Amino acid sequence: MMRSDLVDLSVHLHHATLKAWLVSDTGDSEDAVRIPHSQAELEQDPDGRSYTLTCPEWLAKEKGLV
Repeated sequence: MMRSDLVDLSVHLHHATLKAWLVSDTGDSEDAVRIPHSQAELEQDPDGRSYTLTCPEWLAKEKGLV
């Protein structure tokens, strides 16, 4: 059985550019980190206020999201 290294995280989107998202897990823009589009997927949650970020676990750890 293959183990996936992807994690799903609930985040707040602060800003988006053509190449990256600026997100935080706290909702505070001072805690926001840059996540490249090439390394992750971002999907708006049904509540319309938060997002689910899917990215490799190593990236989430490196950015302090886990």
